[in-house]
Amino acid sequence: MTRSPNDLIRPFAGLRPARGHAHEIAAPPYDVVTSDEARQLAEIQPHSFLRISRAEIDLPPDTNPYSDAVYTQAQKNIQSFEATGLLVRDDVPAYYIYRMTGPHHVQTGVAVSASIQAYLDNRIRKHELTRPLKENDRVRQIDSVNVQTGPVLLVYRADSELAQILTLTAQTEADAVVPDLFGVRHELWVVSDPIRIQQITERVNRLGSIYIADGHHRSAAAARVAELRQKANLAHDGHEPYNGFLAVAFPDNEVTILDYNRLVVDLNGRSSAQFLESLSHNFEISPSDNPVMPIKRYSFGMYLDGRWFSLIPTAPLTATDPVERLDVSVLDRLVIAPLLGITDPRTDPQIDFVGGSRGAKGLSERVDSGEMAVGFSLFPTSLEDLMAVADAGKIMPPKSTWFDPKLADGLVSLPL
Repeated sequence: MTRSPNDLIRPFAGLRPARGHAHEIAAPPYDVVTSDEARQLAEIQPHSFLRISRAEIDLPPDTNPYSDAVYTQAQKNIQSFEATGLLVRDDVPAYYIYRMTGPHHVQTGVAVSASIQAYLDNRIRKHELTRPLKENDRVRQIDSVNVQTGPVLLVYRADSELAQILTLTAQTEADAVVPDLFGVRHELWVVSDPIRIQQITERVNRLGSIYIADGHHRSAAAARVAELRQKANLAHDGHEPYNGFLAVAFPDNEVTILDYNRLVVDLNGRSSAQFLESLSHNFEISPSDNPVMPIKRYSFGMYLDGRWFSLIPTAPLTATDPVERLDVSVLDRLVIAPLLGITDPRTDPQIDFVGGSRGAKGLSERVDSGEMAVGFSLFPTSLEDLMAVADAGKIMPPKSTWFDPKLADGLVSLPL
């Protein structure tokens, strides 16, 4: 099988749970659980992949999650999982059909080694900036365990022929099954047949471009690791495993985006009454007896002083720029920056973000606790908007999209 330097994706010889052990190992992504939550999950599931992705759980509770000891522990744990046969390496490169099935949703994609060069050339398109601390953490994690362990979620414009290939392949018994990970069934099929591999590669390459939906820190970290290893390898020829990053690609018509909501620590010197007065200059404000989770664009919910409010902008919103017309941009422009004094949500510690899967309680509980002063709920960003921003070479505000369900860590990894 020939490989072109212009390939968007390549097969890879994955590191996977031994047959029958996937349900013991698969774990939620490292960045959707806290250290305390990870410890609790690992107590229930002793062989959880969190012992690799969040290795601080095997160290004293006061351990800095970015300390050298954590990365050393991650290395020890992944070596132990392999030595005991819990994780095994495939002998030949393959693709991996990956299906997630929830109560009302099914999506089928393919796990691949996505081209670092295509990422650098913007054929694998980005829409977010990264936080240096998180990116540095993933660089050290990858380098320590010598494996890319957290898959990036990619999205491509739906292709009927590719969908048929994936569906036909997934008609046999799955090679790995996780019956219930937070209410979602995860299944994996190994595709090692050279003809089928070539078909998948050709169909994806014809797409021209694909999009990073979730996992900008992981992809950016993988690119940095690749650069370091290329410089260190005098025999570098572009075919080494480090030239790709672990990803699972799904068609856009099967992917679900939830709201990604905002919490702010204080009201920037205003009382609640003063803040409401300031809001009234740009919004129609309506108190609500029930949580406000917007059902249409350009409407917002707000939780303040134990009460919910609906916020509707009073002036028409006519921006044509793909970033400026996003709901998150409207909230930033009318509220977050001018009233709350947060000009860079990416780095300002006064703002935090809550994925829509945590519901209205994810906002109200943290405001009621006194940790935060106010919470805002937003209408979800659409995939069409995401791709329009990426196609324009622009950057979305941080934490604009929350994809659900989440890919599991540990179901398949990419050894370097």
